[in-house]
Amino acid sequence: MRMYDLIEKKKHGESLEREEIRRMIRGFTAGEIPDYQMAAMLMAIYFKGMDEEEITGLTLEMAASGDMVDLSGIEGIKVDKHSTGGVGDKTTLVIGPLVASLGVKVAKMSGRGLGHTGGTIDKLESIPGFQTAIPKERFFEIVNQTGIAVVGQSGNMVPADKKLYALRDVTATVDSIPLIASSIMSKKLAAGSDGIVLDVKTGSGAFMKDMEDAIALAKEMVSIGTKAGRSCCALITDMDVPLGRAIGNAMEVREAVETLKGRGPEDLTEVCLWLAAHMLYLAGKGEPDACYHMAQKALEDGSGLKTLAAMVEAQGGDPAYVLEPERWERAAFSCEVKAMKDGFITRIDTEACGIASVMLGAGRSRKEDSLDYSAGICLHKKYGDFVKDGDVIAVLYGAGENLFDNASKKLLSAYTIGSEAPEKKQLIYGRVTKDEVVRF
Repeated sequence: MRMYDLIEKKKHGESLEREEIRRMIRGFTAGEIPDYQMAAMLMAIYFKGMDEEEITGLTLEMAASGDMVDLSGIEGIKVDKHSTGGVGDKTTLVIGPLVASLGVKVAKMSGRGLGHTGGTIDKLESIPGFQTAIPKERFFEIVNQTGIAVVGQSGNMVPADKKLYALRDVTATVDSIPLIASSIMSKKLAAGSDGIVLDVKTGSGAFMKDMEDAIALAKEMVSIGTKAGRSCCALITDMDVPLGRAIGNAMEVREAVETLKGRGPEDLTEVCLWLAAHMLYLAGKGEPDACYHMAQKALEDGSGLKTLAAMVEAQGGDPAYVLEPERWERAAFSCEVKAMKDGFITRIDTEACGIASVMLGAGRSRKEDSLDYSAGICLHKKYGDFVKDGDVIAVLYGAGENLFDNASKKLLSAYTIGSEAPEKKQLIYGRVTKDEVVRF
């Protein structure tokens, strides 16, 4: 069947057969199907959607378009976590070591940041000497030795997704649940873990601004993972407010370390403990509530911190930056951002906070941009706090004073101050499993 016929079929809302999807993905990956025809297909999918069988087929064909990682060389059950992205989201640096310290292997492949969201690999590379590109054999060795390793995606993993995402990005078809779900899950399935916990963010700093959309995306991804033979669940978590107080690579690593020492922000700690609990749950360690207490104990007794230090050392980094975080150097310049009136902080535009950090050099506007690892923002006041005119609500850090004017205006515009205290926000809105959606 010609690509023209497949476009015509989907344009009328008909379902594509698995063999049709296979030929389409293989042909596009090989360069046999031109961009303009695939762009037409993406737009047809955007408007007509896909049923569960189509989405699962698309995901599996994308995952099989390149290298599939075989983790059988790593002992025990391997559990992965994926976040749909946010601002201040350094959860991997906390939950990975916690879970590994409790005997569950975490062989994780992570990405870099782009736009207003940060990337785990960028954060780890702010640790002097830390290597995120290591041979597969050494990767397996480190996971068997320390329980965890985190590396960048390498080789020829999911080339279909790379080509499709580049096309979606320029054809206004990024925000399609079937296409988002297949993009995320194709990478997770190719990475080879037995269990997958999905952290689906919702709010002003998330890709899915609306909770119902977040739940719909979570259901699709859990369904895909389950049909592919993986243990899978999702938590719907808040990203209407930045997670923690630090935004920026080295600053977020320091905050993750403080969290593993039991001194982290309450919101970050709570979200990390529940994500860790569900990773342990998928590994068969017990019910989520019991696993929460296991993770809490590993945080309190320092097991998670020791595991992070061991991973950092095994991957070439200096563990002193984990054990003695005062070694981190601050940025050369800083700037206080102050409240302009009295009142309660009733809203924070989280995406704007992320954009302000990019302006300071902490993130990339383009893939080729370089990073200033020491740049970023420390939030002194957050949602629900009362402030007075002139109170410091945040401190910006950067390599030059010339960076602060626009960044401070952007950050200040993110804050809404009102006369009445706002309602307290939930951190976790619900859980999605293969059997049910539970709202908290």
